[in-house]
Parts: sequence; structure tokens; C-alpha cells
Amino acid sequence: MRKMFRRATLGLVAVVFLVMGLILASQLSLTPSTQAGRSDFWTDGTTRPSGDRPGSFADMAAQQGPAVVNISTAKIIKSNGSQMQGPSGQNNPFRDFFGDEFFKRFFQGPKGQQFKKRALGSGFVITKDGYIITNDHVVDGADEIVVILAEGDEYPAKIIGKDKKTDIALIKIEPKKDLAICRLGNSDAMRVGDWVVAIGNPFGLGHTVTAGIISAKGRELGAGPYDDFIQTDAAINPGNSGGPLFDTAGNVIGINSAIYTRSGGNQGIGFAIPINLAKSIVSQLKDNGQVTRAWLGVLIQHISPEIQKGLDLKSRKGALVADVVKNGPADKAGIERGDVIVRFDGQAVESQHELPTMVAYLPVGRKVEVIALRQGKKMTFHVKLEEMKPEGKNIVTGKSDESIQTDLGLTVQNVTSDIAGELGLKETKGVVITAVESGSMAQDAGLRRGDVILEFNRKQVENVEGLNSLIAKAKDKNSALFLINRAGRTIFIALKK
Repeated sequence: MRKMFRRATLGLVAVVFLVMGLILASQLSLTPSTQAGRSDFWTDGTTRPSGDRPGSFADMAAQQGPAVVNISTAKIIKSNGSQMQGPSGQNNPFRDFFGDEFFKRFFQGPKGQQFKKRALGSGFVITKDGYIITNDHVVDGADEIVVILAEGDEYPAKIIGKDKKTDIALIKIEPKKDLAICRLGNSDAMRVGDWVVAIGNPFGLGHTVTAGIISAKGRELGAGPYDDFIQTDAAINPGNSGGPLFDTAGNVIGINSAIYTRSGGNQGIGFAIPINLAKSIVSQLKDNGQVTRAWLGVLIQHISPEIQKGLDLKSRKGALVADVVKNGPADKAGIERGDVIVRFDGQAVESQHELPTMVAYLPVGRKVEVIALRQGKKMTFHVKLEEMKPEGKNIVTGKSDESIQTDLGLTVQNVTSDIAGELGLKETKGVVITAVESGSMAQDAGLRRGDVILEFNRKQVENVEGLNSLIAKAKDKNSALFLINRAGRTIFIALKK
């Protein structure tokens, strides 16, 4: 089994592991009860880290190392008996030389033959009876999972539950004796510049200890709505995924999840999932095998300086509501497109980045107070949160027939019934962008072919004639604000002239 584990190192090709629209995601701002989760499931750390630079990490590494595990996974792949091909997908040239029968005999694999695709990762034990936290991407799709303890003992593991949106998984082994465990700390208490230590299994080499500092908090990597990474310069490499990031007191404050690299190895930029986020996840994974999230029913976006100007906002703080799901919680409470949410359940919403996690980890059915700005006026709404359902995906493309070019570098046409059907639109109002001129203001702003323009400078767009009229009226302004439908979602886009 150990040989299998070593051989698996040769199969490491993934560099950045990220899982994870805007139905909602965040900088963690959990209530104390949510933050604590079920402390009877894991052990919370009681010693607070010192801000001083330690003389050595040896004692901490020796104490915590036994609770860090290596994880080897295998996925069974069935061969379809396909023949060998050349580098560009063409048939092997030896086939023409030797003939079909000779080629099939020596170059074509048996149909239905199985082989195993192997991968490596890390994890850490949180209970004496064998519950282990790791990354979802470490175990996702695996047919076999083997956990190798620090002392070398190997155990098969089963998945208790996993969550793609946060890249967290909970697995379980059945050990013959009580295991050493990791204590969970408080990631919210960590500051940029604090010392941290990573322990894991980089490139399948086995237990490896690296140290560094927290370089940043609340990093967004574009992985999805729950981006809230701790950035560190502690060396993290492929195989470290799922392993713990410790503070100097030996408490786990993060789960190593991703690296930023151009070479395939560490370049001083690694990312970890905050442990406070994991606490709210693993309790549900243990009890239910999955995560239930609350849902507000709005699509939100960032407020850029151009959008701030277009909406005449005094500040860029808050989350801009780009759309409201019909009959969703927000819609029932009276929240509208264009509102800017500035407070949620008593907490300030500084940016779009913060709101989704504030919502997602509150109990379903909870009644919350939402304060929003509407045309400069503060409005208060009382919303009953509902359960988030899996999202469907709707991809749209543009269609160009009889089109008219605008002064902004756009070619547009009226939305016909045929176009509405193709784009999945419920009505034929608005105009569709059929082309965007290269190097134009429209391209710079991010407008795309297939976008449907619903509003221009907060005025509804019924047709091409109406759009041109609105553009003409705004010719003396140095910016313009579009509301568009893209792939079934509405977003604001500001154009700078």
C-alpha cells in the first residue's frame, strides 16, 4: 500500500484546486452561536497564540504532527478499448504500415479493462474515533480512499459528507485505538502578519512542516460565492490540500486548499479556508451528510466607481441588488432591483463580498431585518429566509439579423419572439446586442454579444428606437449605466465615455 502511495506522486498534475451566481458569498461574519458550531463534536483550542516570533516551531510540530494524515485516493477508470492515437488525435501511423489485425493485437487495449487514477492529499483528525477534515476536491469522485497516519498505519476511509461550494469534506476511519486530534482555533482572531505553520504531504513526500505569516484575509479567487480565503506565504504545494494551517499555539485556523503558481510548485502564495467557516460546515456534514443553506433570493454585484456615479450613490459600501428572484424571500418582503443592501440581521454590509455567507449560514426560516438604500432613502425590510435550492444554469447567445449600430460601439436589434425563445426570455421587451466593436467603449465596459439591454440610465428600454433616443439624451454625460440580462441574470454595467 505504501508503494501505491509513493507511485501516486507521479500522477500529480493539478496545481490550483478550487471549488465553488451570485445568489449569494463573503467575508465571514458569523454570529457567536454559528461560529462555535457543535463544540461537542470537535475540541476547541484553549491557548491563544502569542504575537511574538517563536524561536522554534519544533515543539508545536511534534505535538500536532501525529494528528495530520496523508490521504491516497483512487478512481477506477474503465477502458473503452480505444486505439492509440497520435499527438493531434489522428490514428497512429504504425497502423497503416502493419495493418489492422497486427495493430489491434499489439496496440489496442482490451475493451472493459480497468485502471486506477490516483491522487494524493492531506487531512487532519478532529475526534479520537477517526473523523477527519479534508478538502472536497481531494476525495471527490474517489472509489477508494486510504488514510495513512503519521506512524504509518493505513485505514480505508468513507465519506461522511462533502460540500463543493466551500471545498470541505468530512471522512471517517475505524482506528484500532484512540487517535491524536487537532484542536480548532479561531480564524477570525488571526491578523495579517501573524505566524502560521502548515503540515501536510506535498508531492507525496510525507509529513512536511513549513512556516510563514498570514499575508492577507478575505481573499476572493473567483471560485464561487463563498470565497473567503486566508492567504499565506507558508510553502503549500500539491498534496498539501486538505491539511491544517496552525497558529503558533497549535490550533488549526485554516484548511490548506489552493496555491497560485505558474510553475507547478510553491511561489509564496497559498490559500486556506478559515476554520470558522469549516466549523459551520462539518457539523451539518456529520449529521446530514450535506449542507443546508438559507436563501435571500437576490442576485447581487459589486459597486464600481462608475456604477456609484450612475446610481448617484454617496458611498460604494453595500451590496447592489441586480435582480430579485420572483416569489423569493426578498421579493415577498418588497426588496427591488437597484436597492443597495447596507445592513443584514444587525450587521453592516461593507461590500457584495460579505453578504452571501451572512445569509447562507443562518437557520432556514429565520426572520431577519434588512436595511437598504433606494434612490438615496433608507428602507427597512423584514425577510423570512428560505432554503437554498440547487441552481440551474441557462446559457444565452446572441443572434444577428437586422441590426442597428449605436454610437457606443454596439450593434443591437429588437428582441423578437424567436430571439426571446432562443435566449429564454419571458417577453420581447428590450434590445439584444449582436456585436461589440473591438476597442470600443462598450467593449471596455464589459458588454458582450448576446446581452439583452433592459434599461439605460435607469430608464426602461423597449426597443432600438427607444435606446437610441436615450443615448442621444445622454450624449453630454461622461458615463452611462446599463441594466442587462446575461445568461438569465440581470446585472448593472457602467460605461465610461
